[in-house]
Amino acid sequence: MSNAQSKLSAASFLRGAIVPLIVIAFWQALSSSGLINPVVLPSPVAVVVRWWAYLLPSEPFDPAQSSWFLWALSGEMLTDAWSSLYRVVLGFAVGAGLALPLGLTMGTSDRVYGLMDPLLQVLRPIPPIAYIPLAILWFGLGNAPAIFLIAIGAFFPVLMNTIAGVRHVDGIYLRAARNLGAGRATMFLRVILPAATPYILAGARIGIGTAFIVVIVSEMIAVNAGLGFRILEAREFMWSDKIIAGMFTIGLLGLAIDIAMNRLNNHLLRWHRGLDSQ
Repeated sequence: MSNAQSKLSAASFLRGAIVPLIVIAFWQALSSSGLINPVVLPSPVAVVVRWWAYLLPSEPFDPAQSSWFLWALSGEMLTDAWSSLYRVVLGFAVGAGLALPLGLTMGTSDRVYGLMDPLLQVLRPIPPIAYIPLAILWFGLGNAPAIFLIAIGAFFPVLMNTIAGVRHVDGIYLRAARNLGAGRATMFLRVILPAATPYILAGARIGIGTAFIVVIVSEMIAVNAGLGFRILEAREFMWSDKIIAGMFTIGLLGLAIDIAMNRLNNHLLRWHRGLDSQ
């Protein structure tokens, strides 16, 4: 990255930090004035203190039991974040793994599209949360119902974007490929799939965002670990500072996932952006 690009990135970051800093300062001023009950809305300082306590391990470091690195990773927040991230990745892999081949098939075959589309249009508006009673009935408690709900949440964004990407391939590309003698396999692998890739990756980005929303809800109901479970536990004890600390942890983790997906999209679509990305 050049110096000009580094300065531009730093300036963009500073501009983006202005509004959050103003909100935090106003929040702290209200809390310090005593106008707000700290049980209802604790101060930013109290939230940071609780977040730090949530991050650190509860047990003192014992060199005989584990290394410093493993001890540092044993904090409650890191354990909860890892549990949530594990469910998100696994559930997204299941949902996207089912949606991608089905979407490619429906996009390329009018017959399959006509058979499957009515059923999918009935199921698509149903929110994943509505499946919670069935998920618990079918899978009981634990990771299985959570992964099932996450897979549903990730399935439809990937599916619908894949179908749209395949069915919106420019006809000029298809006619040019046919004139050059491309067969069905070559047409699919060298023309349709690359042209649909931006749609597919956009669907994956939306799908993993939806999966992260669903995992928090599912953890409040079906599991006994994770960020969602910890927020619900904090509500039972009226630990509003821990609730907000957990919410900010969710936001930071979601931001990290979105940034990673965006960079992956930019890397895979270098050819699509052409000279403008140079």
